[in-house]
This record gives sequence, C-alpha cells and structure tokens, in this order.
Amino acid sequence: MARKKRVAKEPTARRAKSSAPARHAAMPSSGRVTRIAALAWAVCLSVLVAAAAIAERRPAVALIVVALCAGAFWLIMRPGRPGACVAIVCGIVGLTAGIVFGPGHLTWAGMSWRVVLGLLLLAAGVVLLLTGIPRLLPGRTRGQTVARMALALGAAVAVWTLTPAVLATNPPHIPSDDAKPEAFGLTAREVEFLTSDGVQLGAWYVPSTNGAAVILRHGAGSTGSDVFAHAAALAYHGYGVLVTDARGHGLSEGRGMEFGWYGDADIDAAVSFLVGQPDVEFGRIAVLGLSMGGEEALGAVASDSRIAAVVAEGATARTAADKAWMADVYGWRGRVQLVLERAQYWTADLLTPAAPPIALADAALDAAPTPVLLITAGDVADEGHAAALIQSLSPGNVTIWTVPGAGHTQGLSAAPALWDETVVSFLDAALA
Repeated sequence: MARKKRVAKEPTARRAKSSAPARHAAMPSSGRVTRIAALAWAVCLSVLVAAAAIAERRPAVALIVVALCAGAFWLIMRPGRPGACVAIVCGIVGLTAGIVFGPGHLTWAGMSWRVVLGLLLLAAGVVLLLTGIPRLLPGRTRGQTVARMALALGAAVAVWTLTPAVLATNPPHIPSDDAKPEAFGLTAREVEFLTSDGVQLGAWYVPSTNGAAVILRHGAGSTGSDVFAHAAALAYHGYGVLVTDARGHGLSEGRGMEFGWYGDADIDAAVSFLVGQPDVEFGRIAVLGLSMGGEEALGAVASDSRIAAVVAEGATARTAADKAWMADVYGWRGRVQLVLERAQYWTADLLTPAAPPIALADAALDAAPTPVLLITAGDVADEGHAAALIQSLSPGNVTIWTVPGAGHTQGLSAAPALWDETVVSFLDAALA
C-alpha cells in the first residue's frame, strides 16, 4: 500500500512540476511587446495632448487626458476580448495621432520633440493593432481569417478618415520661407492687426495707387510668402495688396486650422485694417484667395458687406455639405465618401474651438449681388464640380473661369497673361 501511494504521488508531483513551465510558456512573447507599445502609447499621447492643453491654459483637460491614457493602458493589459478591443481602438488613435505629429509635423515644420513623440506613437499604434486584432479573433479558420482582414480594413478606413481632421486642427506653426517682397518687385511693409478674438496677425502691405485694395489669402500648409507672385500681378495695376498670414502661419500668432474655419475672423480684421488706410477708398476692397484662402474668402463675403468682390481659386470644400455633388457624380461611391466626409468634419468640430462655417454655396448666395469669380483648374475635375454646385445656388453673381491645363491653384503660372487679364478685368469692373 505504501509503495502504491508513492507511485500514485510521484506522477502527481511530476505533473505539478511540469505544469509550471507549461503555464509560463502559455504567456506569449507578444505580451511583452504589447506592454511596451501600450506604455509608449500612453506616455507619448499624454505628453502631446497635455502640452497643447497647458499651452492653451486648460490644465484640467491635461489631467483628464493623462488619466484616460493611464486607464487605457490598464485595460489593454487585461486578458480576453475587452483588452483586445481597447488595444484596437487605441491602435487606431495612436496611428492617427502618430501620422499627424510625426510625418505631418515633420513635413510642415521640420524636426522637433513633437515629431519624435509622434513617430514613437505611430509605431506603438501599429503594434497595438497588429497584436490586438489576433487577440480579439485568435482562431485560424477561414471565417476568422476573413474577419481579421475585415477588421484591419475597417481600422485603415478609420485612420484614413480621421487623420485629415486631426491634422487640420493640430497643425504646427507653419513658418514662412525665405522669399521677400522685394524679390518680386514689391515695395511692401510689415504690418500687424488684431482679430476680434484677440489674435495678432501679421501681413505685408503694398499701398494702393488706384484707391482699391485686395486682401490676398494663401492656401493650407503655406504662408503669404507663397503668393507674392499674385501680389505683384495685382500691384502692377495699381491695386493695394494686403498679403496676409492666416493665424498659426508665418508672421501670425494663434493656433492654425487648415480647414479655414478661422477665415471669417481673420479676413474681418484685415478688412478693418484696410478701411483705416488713407490710400484705400471705402467700398473698394476685394478678397482673393487660393485653395483654403478661396474658401475663407467665400465665407467672409457672406457676413461682411464691406467686401465688394471675391476671387476664389481652387476652392472646393470646408464642410461636408460642400461635397454634396459627389453623390451625383460618383454614384454609390460618392454616397459612401459623403458618409466618411461627415465623420471627418464632425471629428474636426470636436477638436477645434472654431465654429463650423456655412457651406460655400450658401455663402455665395448670402453674398449676392456681390460678384464672385471662381477659378478652377483644367486638370482637376473636382474643382469644376465644386464650382458648379456653388454657382447653381447663386447664378446671378457667380462666374466660373476654368484655366486650361492648370493644376490646383496654378492658374497664374500656367497662363500668366490670361490670368492677369481675367482677374484684373473682373476686379476693375467690380471695384469701379
């Protein structure tokens, strides 16, 4: 009996000893990778968002973000599907924010500590997605493989949709390049003025010799120094030109918004500056904008009766309503795209204190009978579709001119003589 008991216990002991290594091996090495990625995600995102919140004097927001990131890290480390779901969501957030603060900021403003954190956040987001999806769907059947692929595709669509909104509302300060007005034959002076919400804007001013003046607005990701050639073309005909930097760009302070939602306030301040200039006659002020600047110009003329004319080149959209033409032009693909556009602009609205503007077509209608010239690129069909939508609501005051063979905002470089003749003739008639 004693021997039988020993024989019975020995296998039990051996099984107990062998089960420890088995349990240890059951913890995959990817768990350590996930832990490191989750920690990097929490730290990098906390620092990036908290720094922005503190800079805007919102310490409570910084504390909330840090707490949420810590909670997300704890949840990611939990076993089972809840932890996997949190890892996937955090992976999408990390990948989106990483693209914005990493490659996005690097392209616009060069290397900085934010770029380093953004690149780390980008890598952490990728790891969380690659480990989170298999944790949620661990099987190897064909159905589960298809489900994993569908989930990965959904995550990619989410990142593709959200990234423009996050980048538009969190751009770096866009620096001016080395171009100077003198290089374009302009005699200009640096000026400053305040917006109604207290942001100081910088600009270059070329005095008027014909009593009329034009506010010149650049596009997203650029500054006033990128439109000196347009200023020179207008100044040659005697127009005063106020080459403005949008807030968060070039000479201007404040936080930028690359969808142009601060355009109304910025242009209102620019108009007030020109009204106070002795060389400018009241009622002879126009706005000429390129891309984002053109969309800002259309929005501003709807609410500021001091603007007598608008030239918008390459203006397409700054709200989802501006892309309603997609459903007619592209069918079901356009309708799907519109759903994604609404999600994108809704996200932007959450991330910026700027109020969403009215649709461009509504702005042109509200501005009537103020004349509006829309310049579209011959090589960019979508610009023509967007302009047609705007004109359809207000055909009485909206004119469309398409520049053959031109790319986006390249009308002056593609057809300089024709651009000069068309734009100046329009302004001469509108401001006479």
